[in-house]
Amino acid sequence: MDFAFTPEQEEFRRTVRAFAEREIAPRAGEIDERGEFPVDLVLEMGRLGLFGLPFPEEYGGSGADFTALCIAIEEVGRVDQSMGITLEAAVGLGAMPIWMFGSEEQRRSWLPPLARGERIAGFGLTEPEAGSDSGATRTRAVLDGGEWVIDGSKAFITNVGTPISQHVTITAVTGESKGRKEISNIIVPVGTPGFQAAPPYRKVGWHASDTRALSFDGCRVAEGNLLGARGEGFRNFLAVLDAGRVGVGALAVGLIQGCLDQSVAYAKERRQFGRPIAEFQAIRFKIADMAVAADLARLAVYRAAWMKDRGMPFKREAAQAKLFATEAAVSAAREAVQIHGGYGLMEEYPVARFYRDSKVLEIGEGTSEVQRLVIARELLGSG
Repeated sequence: MDFAFTPEQEEFRRTVRAFAEREIAPRAGEIDERGEFPVDLVLEMGRLGLFGLPFPEEYGGSGADFTALCIAIEEVGRVDQSMGITLEAAVGLGAMPIWMFGSEEQRRSWLPPLARGERIAGFGLTEPEAGSDSGATRTRAVLDGGEWVIDGSKAFITNVGTPISQHVTITAVTGESKGRKEISNIIVPVGTPGFQAAPPYRKVGWHASDTRALSFDGCRVAEGNLLGARGEGFRNFLAVLDAGRVGVGALAVGLIQGCLDQSVAYAKERRQFGRPIAEFQAIRFKIADMAVAADLARLAVYRAAWMKDRGMPFKREAAQAKLFATEAAVSAAREAVQIHGGYGLMEEYPVARFYRDSKVLEIGEGTSEVQRLVIARELLGSG
């Protein structure tokens, strides 16, 4: 058994870490406070090649594997979760559906700007009445004169309202089959008449990430914007989410590692009762537990990524990785704030931001409860 990254992967990790510490970390607090989506930083991440990692060179990518993408997400998320989720969602939810289900014409048309990081995109699944119950989709699309006419709304959608957003791929009801909704995926370009992105949400965390509600009112797109086979949208988005859960797990690993790094440094510097608090057993135990959580979460995430890269079934492993890593991240953020004491509540300290950012990890791309359902279903069958 080999648990080591290859020399090339280790070098890539060092490259991304150096970039994140040099370019992202110094601005993380500022963009969080302003709730500002930093277009320039995202474009710099694109020039580094992060958005094209899992895609072939012929589509503007670098031909790396999914493990490399997880390394990048972890390292960016280690210093700033907003930029980490921007990367994860842009690749996993924005570009990946085009790569996985698009025709050759669609791939060549939509994928290169996304892979180069010049544009970003999103995936419109969640609705006001359809969150974990994604089958309750109400957005509808009807064919009329060679065009899809779309009416409905989406909620909590990432990367669709920025100056560099290209499109959103939505789920929509396109008919009925045997008494059940026929759900399909349709590509809707930003700027299409009848398609509107609401102002950004005011969120507890991920302040510098773009998250909005979307509305469609008589929005018309070409019939050729159907992504994948008609009626396969439900199955397709489940496949997208399997990989996305591993990506969110990597983002959680980054948060745990960030909390650990900050806590170790602070414990060595902060003095109480005449000595560094790192010498007190209570602090040492918290840091030890955080290190255990980081290593176990990392092992779960990269096992799932390794399985995906080898074409192995990984649905249960993806759910397990996300479940463990995200719940461990919430605990790590809480303990990091506790180690920092009163300073942990001050926005000048990264652990305060990590504390706010951590909770959404247990919710986005499938709640912890849904992960437990997936794991149980894989072990026990449907029920």
